[in-house]
Amino acid sequence: MHEYDEELNAFLEEMDGVRPIAPDDKVHHHSPEQQIREKQARARRHASQSPELNPLSMDGVKSVHPDDFLSYQQPGIQDGVFKNLRMGKYPVEYRLNLKGMPLKACREAFYDEIVKCHARGTRALLIQHGRGENSKPFPALKKSYVKHWLDELEEVIAYHTAQRQHGGTAATYVLLKKHPDQKLINREKNRKG
Repeated sequence: MHEYDEELNAFLEEMDGVRPIAPDDKVHHHSPEQQIREKQARARRHASQSPELNPLSMDGVKSVHPDDFLSYQQPGIQDGVFKNLRMGKYPVEYRLNLKGMPLKACREAFYDEIVKCHARGTRALLIQHGRGENSKPFPALKKSYVKHWLDELEEVIAYHTAQRQHGGTAATYVLLKKHPDQKLINREKNRKG
């Protein structure tokens, strides 16, 4: 027993200060909370500027492959809501076709239309960006920028590559957050309809 006690004491001394790791069965590839904080910080920076300025950046874009699926679900968005978006079950309220446009014109149209859609209370959009297999300086140029810009806009709460009937990997469904005056907007829509 004496040798066992010495070994136990030596072991306990070595383990002094060691704490168990909290159990977690999830693999964390990225931090959605960090993404939200970055979006909010960008929105605050751009809100202090003139509303006429387009906050979408042309820098730091990471290229995606023409066949890549684009997907983002903000924390707090119900899985059922995201699944309906992913499956193309929401009626497309607005289509934005960026095909054939120069990249800078795409940036302007993209920002202007997202802002207008949000102000009108539009929630589900389809962005048609194309696959860009032969685009220069790299394949899927426009698709890469669309993903980059979607990640920058606070109004965007989810997006996913479209179903085949809506363009497949050449288009992306986008879900915008509710406008603060959504109830009023809905009343106006119903009165006109």
